[in-house]
Amino acid sequence: MSVKYIFITGGVVSGLGKGITAASLGRLLKNRGYGVTIKKFDPYINVDSGTMNPYQHGEVFVTDDGAETDLDLGHYERFIDKDLFKESNVTTGKLYWNVINKERNGDFLGATVQVIPHITDEIKANIYNIKHEEGKKDNIVIIEIGGTVGDIESQPFLEAIRQIGVEKMGDVLYIHLTLIPTVPGSLELKSKPTQHSVKELLSLGIQPNIIVCRSDYKINKSTLEKISLFCNVKKEDVIENLTASSIYEVPILLENSGLCRRVCKNLNLEEQEPDNKKWEEMLNRQKAAKKEVIIGLVGKYVKLLDAYISVVEALNHGGIYNDVKVKIKYINSENFKDSGFEESLAECDGILIPGGFGDRGIEGMIKAARYCRENKKPCFGICLGMQIMVIEYFRNVVGFDDANSREFDELSKHKVIDIMQEQKKTNKKGGTMRLGAYPCKLVDKSLVEKIYGESLIYERHRHRYEFNNEYRECLKGLDLKIVGMSPDEKLVEMVELKNHSWYVGVQFHPEFKSRPNRPHPLFFNFIKASLETKK
Repeated sequence: MSVKYIFITGGVVSGLGKGITAASLGRLLKNRGYGVTIKKFDPYINVDSGTMNPYQHGEVFVTDDGAETDLDLGHYERFIDKDLFKESNVTTGKLYWNVINKERNGDFLGATVQVIPHITDEIKANIYNIKHEEGKKDNIVIIEIGGTVGDIESQPFLEAIRQIGVEKMGDVLYIHLTLIPTVPGSLELKSKPTQHSVKELLSLGIQPNIIVCRSDYKINKSTLEKISLFCNVKKEDVIENLTASSIYEVPILLENSGLCRRVCKNLNLEEQEPDNKKWEEMLNRQKAAKKEVIIGLVGKYVKLLDAYISVVEALNHGGIYNDVKVKIKYINSENFKDSGFEESLAECDGILIPGGFGDRGIEGMIKAARYCRENKKPCFGICLGMQIMVIEYFRNVVGFDDANSREFDELSKHKVIDIMQEQKKTNKKGGTMRLGAYPCKLVDKSLVEKIYGESLIYERHRHRYEFNNEYRECLKGLDLKIVGMSPDEKLVEMVELKNHSWYVGVQFHPEFKSRPNRPHPLFFNFIKASLETKK
């Protein structure tokens, strides 16, 4: 069959959940036996997400091949259970960078370079040149257009997908996601914002085939019919999308609303019976959990929960397969001097110290690591979190009072965490860290080797600083053990504490590889240990 293209746009307001909708549709199509991949176009001018503050745009998701991408790629990977690529996230900055380089190289033969056709052609080339998994070909490409219809930044993308609708007539489907708000007090559902959003889309030459309506409340038949009438869409192609208690419910809710059936009908795809059994089993297990475990997330970006979205989801995955509900307690590491800081730690069954950059909130994380070490509370350090564990141990056990990272204190005499050798050669910030999947060799009979069940693993990285090899000898004979290293033994990747319930630090980001149907072994085991401590 020819490749089918599904474009998902958003209207009324941002943050409606286009990424979850795209990911859910991908799951439903995959459950019908189709090869599916997903791509995100972001209108911002940054080349990638790597240099953006988490408060600006949430977490930075990292792919196996080392791309720093929008967090929606995390949702895509988790829902369709496949690894994506650098090419799966494209920004305006990246597109203009490519076009300007072509102009400098003379590729346009002296032509005046313009948004149309040069930028739009670059967008189309990115859509048509889809990267596939080795040995596999995807026949359905879902493409999310970031931002909201009406934004100036989105216009070149909308023009490009309009052109594709003409070039690939019969193989293109437009889905428009909108909000159905309510009037305060009366809770009356209003369709007018959706009508105006579709009118804006029509003015750009795009007629949506399907309208997906987000709402906190059941949408009555008359409202759906009004949207159908005024937006030139068949009644059956106006799909209700109710707010769910778990994002993993969304595929089943959309299945029941008929979204995938209408997508197949509009694209003339063979309507195959969906096999949603495994997904539904996972959901039922999540809902059936009666026990609860409290995990304290000690970080400095806790005011924006999207900053740790992959960590949160990985914890939830671990909870599902331990048959427990994971309640996450967000603890601001900047408040470490407050009288209630330790009380907050004590209320938790396990503590996770996530990644991050800069010295803000570091002392609070160190205090949390010490509390867990001394009180035998399960503790999981990720990237910066592992570095914090090392600094704390050298300060309070080895006896180097000023132990620190070069990132936080250039004057420290004991920089137990130092900048990586290759990082010293670059002053540029964007895309220059140690990024993507790297191998790690585990120490025989260590806890982490038992958890993974194998001695060589591959995990995704995003960092500039590493354990300082000059201090390896200092740990000999002590309880903090180096249990994971790069195969050439130049880089320390994992540490664990002997004689402790569960105290593990990793230099990589295991949360990026966790799936709702396949929890990452470290997160599964961490939740299990936290549950046992609770008992």
